[in-house]
Amino acid sequence: MELKLNLIAAACENGGIGINGRLPWSLKSEMNFFTNMTTKTKNINKKNVVLMGRRTWECIPKKYRPLENRINIVLSSQSLKLGDEAFVCKSIPSALEFISKSDLKDQVENVWVIGGSNVYKAAMESPNFYRLYLTEVKKHFDCDTYFPKIPDDFVAVEDLNVPQGIQEEKGINFEYKIYEKKN
Repeated sequence: MELKLNLIAAACENGGIGINGRLPWSLKSEMNFFTNMTTKTKNINKKNVVLMGRRTWECIPKKYRPLENRINIVLSSQSLKLGDEAFVCKSIPSALEFISKSDLKDQVENVWVIGGSNVYKAAMESPNFYRLYLTEVKKHFDCDTYFPKIPDDFVAVEDLNVPQGIQEEKGINFEYKIYEKKN
C-alpha cells in the first residue's frame, strides 16, 4: 500500500499562514473543515495521521494535544520525548516508512500534512504527494510564517466533499481550493 500525502493549510492573500505561533485569523467553520478533513475516514476501523513539524506541534495549545481521533506524528531532527501523545520521526520519508513497517500500517487510512512551511515544501516535492487542500483567505494579515510557493505543475481539481465557491465568516471571505500535480 503506497501512502499518499494530503496537505491541508490556510493562507491569506500574502501567503501568510501564521504569526507568533498562532493563526492570524479565527474562522470556526474553517477550523471545523480542517478537523473534519483530517479526522474522517471511510473505514471506521482506521484513523488518519496528522504529520507536522515540531514548531507546529508546539503551537497547538496543550489542551488540544495530541489532536484527538488522529495519529499524531511530529517531524524533528531533535530527539523529542512525547510519550504516547505522538510518534517522532526525522523526515517525511522516515515517517512514511515508519507507518508502513509498524503496527500502524493496518490502522492508517490517510496521511495529512498540517505544517509548517518547511514540512509543506518537502511534502509538495515528495514523490508521495497527492493533494493540497488550501483555504485561500481573501484578506491581508500580518504574518511571520508563509506557505511555500505552489509549484507550476500543480492544477486545480474538484472534490465533492469540499464546499464550493466563496465562503464567509465574520466578514472574512475564503475559498477552499484543491490542487494535484499534473501528470
